[in-house]
Amino acid sequence: MRQLTTLCFILLFSFIAYAQDKKTLNIVRTAKAPKIDGVLNDDAWKNADEAKDFTQFRPEMGVAEKAHQNTIVKMTYDDNAIYIAAYLKDKPEDIQKQFSSRDNFGQSDFFGVVLNPNNDAQNDTEFFVFSSGNQADAIASPSIDNGEDFGWNAVWDSAVKIVDDGWIVEMKIPYRALRFSNDEVQTWGLQFHRRFRIDNSQYSWNPIDRTKGNIGLYHGELRGIKNIKPPTRLSFYPFVSGISTSFDGEHETDFNVGLDVKYGITENFTLDATLIPDFSQAAFDNVRLNLGPFEQTFSEQRQFFKEGVDLFNKGDLFFSRRIGNAPVEQGHVEDELINNSNINEEIVDNPSVVKTLNAIKVSGRTKKGLGVGFFNAVTEKTEARIKTTEYIRDQNTQAITDSVISYRNRITEPLANYNILVLDQQFNGNSSVSLINTNVTRDGGFRDANVTGFLADISNKRNTYNVRGQIKMSNVNLSDGMSTGLSSFFMVRKTHGKYRYSFDHSFADEEYDINDLGLNNRNNYSNFGVDASYQIFEPTEKLNDFRFNTWVNYRRLYNPSTFTGANLGMRISAQTKKLMWFGARVNFDLGKQYDYFEPRDFENKRFFIYKNFVSGGVWFETNANKTFSIEANLGSFTMFDKERDLFGYEFEVEPTIRFNDKFRLSYEFEYQNNKGSRGFVDNINDDIVFGERDVVSIENGLSGAYNFNPLHAIRLTFRNFWSTVNYDYQLFVLENDGTLSSNNAYNVDSIPDSPNINFNTWNLDLRYSWQFAPGSQLTALYRNSLFNLDSASKDNYFNSLNTLLDQPIQHVFSIKLQYFIDYSNLKTIFKRKSNS
Repeated sequence: MRQLTTLCFILLFSFIAYAQDKKTLNIVRTAKAPKIDGVLNDDAWKNADEAKDFTQFRPEMGVAEKAHQNTIVKMTYDDNAIYIAAYLKDKPEDIQKQFSSRDNFGQSDFFGVVLNPNNDAQNDTEFFVFSSGNQADAIASPSIDNGEDFGWNAVWDSAVKIVDDGWIVEMKIPYRALRFSNDEVQTWGLQFHRRFRIDNSQYSWNPIDRTKGNIGLYHGELRGIKNIKPPTRLSFYPFVSGISTSFDGEHETDFNVGLDVKYGITENFTLDATLIPDFSQAAFDNVRLNLGPFEQTFSEQRQFFKEGVDLFNKGDLFFSRRIGNAPVEQGHVEDELINNSNINEEIVDNPSVVKTLNAIKVSGRTKKGLGVGFFNAVTEKTEARIKTTEYIRDQNTQAITDSVISYRNRITEPLANYNILVLDQQFNGNSSVSLINTNVTRDGGFRDANVTGFLADISNKRNTYNVRGQIKMSNVNLSDGMSTGLSSFFMVRKTHGKYRYSFDHSFADEEYDINDLGLNNRNNYSNFGVDASYQIFEPTEKLNDFRFNTWVNYRRLYNPSTFTGANLGMRISAQTKKLMWFGARVNFDLGKQYDYFEPRDFENKRFFIYKNFVSGGVWFETNANKTFSIEANLGSFTMFDKERDLFGYEFEVEPTIRFNDKFRLSYEFEYQNNKGSRGFVDNINDDIVFGERDVVSIENGLSGAYNFNPLHAIRLTFRNFWSTVNYDYQLFVLENDGTLSSNNAYNVDSIPDSPNINFNTWNLDLRYSWQFAPGSQLTALYRNSLFNLDSASKDNYFNSLNTLLDQPIQHVFSIKLQYFIDYSNLKTIFKRKSNS
């Protein structure tokens, strides 16, 4: 108890401020903006202060630059933008400059600029330029899961030039890409980064201590900015698109015109809106066969929902794929069809997705650290079309003399509004408290939902300990009344030094449900976890990096309060001096585990028992800077149970060839073989039927890109996923004690539809993109896809592939032209014409 009291005292009342000497760079206004061409002959650079003497922080801290790799950075500004020039010395033969897509770091050296106009250590805007000429940008904050959100994109200019003793970068960052106050004199947080791919080392202008604190605490300062005013941040992205689809003899063509808008409501708040959105060029989802009790989910592919959503993602209450997903009542239509001797109904059309009509985001943060976010989207009413055939019989002969065909519509998703409101107060440069509310309102008698969460993420000023707490309440308006649920999470952890540890508890009652706008696979739990880790911050004789993690988890149901399972495991990962990564992992489920989800009977809380499950694996990656590199992963699992003969294994290999700096090609092969697993098959009368099965899966993937230059590329992605599930003939019945019995004599023939599965899918995506002007892009896309699902589970891969190729193929061709228009530039053009 005394130790716990001492820890709480340290966390809550530690007022020993963390002090660090910060470098400063004084910036001077220029009368003439430099030309962004990678040639440093502009007058603006002649008398500009220099930022130099960079220090390594990865893999080793505190190491000065090598003499032939010195970095010198200069900055200037005018009424329109911030300008940066960097002379990055190096041996030309050592410069790695593989072309890649925007925001993809690939195998290329980079120079980065981090600006924090509020100088609060928590809200950074990052701009990266690679030696290949490619760009990347992000917003960064300790509250973002991985620290950086590269879904955020701004329009800015850069140029790269390779010279005899290194490479040169020039950058122009317009004020429209930043959020800052209108104070007469301003001091901004500032940091520069430089990374060398050849040895995976990274340097910063102001030294960074990786052993504690978030990286924003180690910024220097930019001083001397005077009399700049936030511009009218109004940008338009009009687009036109055409799409042609053909499938099974049917052909459809569509043409769209739409507009995206960005508007700076104030100097710190921005509105983003998509009007008549077009998501036709979103990439394919990597669909797999799903045998489990939880829904299959995929990452967001639509740019509007990926960009600038860091505030809305707080508390994990927002899963953007809910917007424009499958209609809530889509799966119920077939169950409601009338089929008897007089009436026959069949579905003519049942849309699988809901159309998004429009969406807006308003977000920003005040100078005092208060972040405000508002999100709203509207989806249209969606209906299934049902054909009804009525038979008229003669009363005397009983012969059918006529039939009447009519049509009716069944609403599967009404007009719906999706809404999020977030308030997030930051303080001390490392802490925040947040309030978030999500709401889904559907027209008519369909279900509505509301979720509210209160979050806290608090670190002491020395950045040595951290406490996280969350409490969330859901309210779902159902036909039989309101359902209210509660969830909580608490974690305390040590966040400094080589040795770290944490303790956490997570809870949810039976009614907790956030799935109208969030994602929550399960509720009714009360779980405890303990984690510990060790990592090095200085290289050893043979290793650049080494990490070891271990964990123990103990799980219970909330109601009834009963044990459900426990596990422990460990993981190691390391990188050698030759830039080869390798690692290993093992996890052991201790004793009996009580699975309340596989039986699919949540109302009666039926469970399935398995015990002593163990899994493990090893992996490695060779140096990706080489012409040929490879990644490989080998894993296996089994049970220490004399009544089970479960054994599974998998391996994955991905070789990559860099033909040159413009052309890179990767092939991925994954094989999984699972023998003797047991799972849910069907419900027969009051029995829950399980089966033992062998599952084999093979995935082939090919991805490559040819970049003509940083703005011009062709990309190819191909994927074929095949899986078979073959059940033993004899099936089981789940008993009330969680065991399986074969006494009821169910077998595969007892199931109305065979449980054996042959699942095969094929996707090909060929994309051509050309950024012909800043923020403006032409994209042409060709896709084809195939799908087959049957019960031929004993077919081998090639027989199944032949069956797949016999299926009707879907062809999609689309082209989209989007143009960027900045209001400030437009206003200047009209002003010049007026003066002339």
